[in-house]
Amino acid sequence: MLLLLSLVSTSFISWRYQLTTAEIEIIEHLWIRMSDGVRLSAKVWLPVGARSKPVPSILEFIPYRKRDSYALRDHANHAWFAARGYACIRPDMRGHGDSEGVMLDEYSLREQEDALEVIEWLADQDWCTGKVGMMGLSWGGIASLQAATKQPPALKAVIAVGSSVDRYYDDAGYLVGGYPGQGLGWGGVMCGYCIRPPDPDVVGIKWREMWLERLEKTPLFIEKWLSHQLRDETWIQGSVCENFDQIKTPILGVSGWNDCWPNTMIRLIENIKSPITAISGPWGHVYPNLGGPGPKIGFLKLALDWWDTWLKENENDSMRENKFLAYIQTSHEPDQQARDRPGFWIKENKWPSDNSILKRYYLTKSCLVDCPNELVENIEICSPLTLGVSTGEYMPISGILELPADQSEDDSYSITFDTDKILKPISLLGTSKVYLKVSSNCTHGIVAARLCDVSPDGKSTLISYGILNLKLREGREKLSKITPDEFMDVCIRLNDTGWQLSPGRQLRLSLSSQLWPMAWPQPEEARLNICLSSCYLEIPTLQPSEMFSTNQLFTNPEASVPLPHQVLEESSGTRKISKDQETGELVYDVVSNGGEIKFTDINLIYSSNNSQHYMVKEGDPLSVKMIYIADFSFARGDWLVQTKSKLMVTCDEDFFFLKANISGIENNQIIYSRDWDVKVPRLVY
Repeated sequence: MLLLLSLVSTSFISWRYQLTTAEIEIIEHLWIRMSDGVRLSAKVWLPVGARSKPVPSILEFIPYRKRDSYALRDHANHAWFAARGYACIRPDMRGHGDSEGVMLDEYSLREQEDALEVIEWLADQDWCTGKVGMMGLSWGGIASLQAATKQPPALKAVIAVGSSVDRYYDDAGYLVGGYPGQGLGWGGVMCGYCIRPPDPDVVGIKWREMWLERLEKTPLFIEKWLSHQLRDETWIQGSVCENFDQIKTPILGVSGWNDCWPNTMIRLIENIKSPITAISGPWGHVYPNLGGPGPKIGFLKLALDWWDTWLKENENDSMRENKFLAYIQTSHEPDQQARDRPGFWIKENKWPSDNSILKRYYLTKSCLVDCPNELVENIEICSPLTLGVSTGEYMPISGILELPADQSEDDSYSITFDTDKILKPISLLGTSKVYLKVSSNCTHGIVAARLCDVSPDGKSTLISYGILNLKLREGREKLSKITPDEFMDVCIRLNDTGWQLSPGRQLRLSLSSQLWPMAWPQPEEARLNICLSSCYLEIPTLQPSEMFSTNQLFTNPEASVPLPHQVLEESSGTRKISKDQETGELVYDVVSNGGEIKFTDINLIYSSNNSQHYMVKEGDPLSVKMIYIADFSFARGDWLVQTKSKLMVTCDEDFFFLKANISGIENNQIIYSRDWDVKVPRLVY
């Protein structure tokens, strides 16, 4: 049941909700002034009574608009915590939502300073005990870890979900060693996010002035990112892995094997000295109480126990012990739809585990064997440019055909190495690596390695993958020359995973010289030569001492009573691969309609649409093209505002070409438009 009281003002807006167990007050908007004068707009969920009896505070700091775009998700989590005795706050980052200023880059020093100032402001509020926790998914989790490295006194605990710790290696820049088409697209979509308008019901008549400032000053983010193709200070700044030793705050880390950043949990548990619980489940880039693939878990109850332990100092030994909880996915058929993955949980109290052993498989022609190959065998790889379209989405969120498809077709155009059929289960947990002696017939080359689980009927399910640009074989900080036909010793790191192969299955290693669109093709098609006598696969096998079902470790998933809203149009999506038989061009289209939602409390209608388009002609690596489009709409009465952004990336042998446009539209009239037409040298890619 919902009871509603409202007080409307441009400086303070509040609502009161009666949830099933407790009454909470929602402050829809208040200003927090930063040290440079910029004001951030924040939404607060308060337990009724907190003004007379202060409670700890929970901060989520992200740029994704608290009032419309992420309002439903925010409310699902934060209203739940507020009903259980916590003040929750969601500021819009500067330049986003209803906050002032302009965002000039992600994870900037100014952004990190803003987070620290918000923490300090929170600790000083009369409804806060002075103890603050920080949480978030993706950007919010990264911001939480970044804040922990600064050690603000009031920050007592962190929950980081779906986060990265190295901006160059596995964030939106240079995914696992190859520059991804989808990473390029993120640079375009960021422009679309940053040019959305504030709400005049919150900021008043200055909304148009703030909006025009965003339209005029928002940079083409991808131009900067693509101009820094080595791991220099641009990427080091904000990379949490540079400051692991500065983290003293207790960390609850949560990630998914099907997320874009599955490596973070093991990196955290191996490197930080503060109390840590690390959890790796089967999920994509989602909160594990709200999205899949499942099984979902009672994340909010888990988080509540964490907050109660570190913010209220309740005795809970299980929350104070270091541990790694990992979901071991078991063999299953490939399925691109997000649904429950079969498997079981294991618990390790330290990592590396005493139960883990590195096992080597050596490469012979088409086989993975236990003993080194003493024969001098060479094998060539020259993959089709279109190989890789079955790899799945870089960042699975919606569940619409985003997970990897059957790898059989890509395997057929790769060089594959299989074990004999497995006689007893083999469990993997951790990091797999491939060691190769390889040469290229030109001055370029990438190697993509995919680890697959092959069923008796030949279906191939992707376990993990990794990509290495051979110019970065000696480190991501420097460019290493490739001498044609000269052998190089290289190591390809695959994404971390938890997996168990069932009896009767086969483990397959597939090697290719392309993985499009995950990796942008090199300027010329390389023919790679691999000396098999010096090559092997190393996998982290595990003998689990204990196995648990999901309900033994976690409660059922929960969320708050939904924020009042009306779905005017359901969200939908399509994924289509087509080939022009005359030109030989393959087109990979991903279209997502975010639907249309009316937020009834604020009388606002919000809608979004975005699409990705990847094109390449077989045999022509310079034909590669990527187009990203993001459109948003906001309507209330006679106020209608739309934003549009488009980025197209093409290339020749020496340059990337970036053509982009942003537009602001008010009442169906374009009031601002800006174009970019720039080129960036291809130093690494």
